[in-house]
Amino acid sequence: MTRIIYEIVEHDGGWAYKLGDVYSETFASRSQAYEAAKAAAAEQRLAGRTEGISYQDETGEWHEEVADGRDRPETDVSAGG
Repeated sequence: MTRIIYEIVEHDGGWAYKLGDVYSETFASRSQAYEAAKAAAAEQRLAGRTEGISYQDETGEWHEEVADGRDRPETDVSAGG
């Protein structure tokens, strides 16, 4: 099972959560960013519908797959340093 961890970080004069190199919107306080990250993490765990998806990879090639809506990651939030 995949595990993703949202990290709380300082960003653009405030606080944000990030996953990899992708940042959320900026929040005024660390606690607001933490609560938003907890909500995003909870949403990631919700099952969805099994559907066909298309996506373009970093080389520009298109791919088509079937995404199982029940295949959800484990999620967590790290308060950061």
